[in-house]
Amino acid sequence: MRQLLLLRHAKSSWDDPRLSDHARPLNARGRRAAVAMGAAMRELGLAPDVVLVSSARRTLQTLEALGPLEGPPLIEPMDDLYLAAWPSLIDVLRRVRETARSVLVIGHNPGLHDLAMALSGPTAMAAGSPMTRRLAEGYPTATLTEFALALPWGRVEAGGGRLLRVLSPADLPSADPPEMTA
Repeated sequence: MRQLLLLRHAKSSWDDPRLSDHARPLNARGRRAAVAMGAAMRELGLAPDVVLVSSARRTLQTLEALGPLEGPPLIEPMDDLYLAAWPSLIDVLRRVRETARSVLVIGHNPGLHDLAMALSGPTAMAAGSPMTRRLAEGYPTATLTEFALALPWGRVEAGGGRLLRVLSPADLPSADPPEMTA
C-alpha cells in the first residue's frame, strides 16, 4: 500500500500587483497555516519519502514553512506542477520511483482538488460519506488530503485511491480559518 498526500499551497499575497502569479509569496496568515499544518503532519506521523512541489514561490514557501520533514525526504521542485490539471498530476505521479512508500504533492487548485475527487472515484463520491462530502465542498488553501493507493505509482489512475483524511487549517487550533481563494 502506498500513501499519497496532497497539500494545496497556503494563502498567498496579492499585495504587489507587479508580481507574476508564479512569483506571489505567502501572506502572514498563509505562513501560520503552513506551520500549523507541518506540526499536524508530524503529530500524525505523516512522513513522505518524496516531496513533489510546484516551482511557484508560494508552494516552495509552503514547503519551507512546514518545517523539517522526517527522513528527510527527497524534494523535487517541478515546473510541471505549476497550475497543472489533474490528468497532468497523475502523469507526474506515474513517474515516481516505485520504491517510494509515501509521496507529498504540494500544488494548486483546481488541479489538486480535481485530482483528489478523481482518485476517490465516482463510487466513493456517490456513497457520500462525511469525508467525501467534505472533499466535494472544496479544497481551501493549506488543505491536506491523505490517500491509500493499492496500485504501483506507474499505474495510478482515477478511482484508484481510498480517501483516509481531509485536514484543513480550520481543523487546527493554531491556524487561522482558511478562505476558498488563492
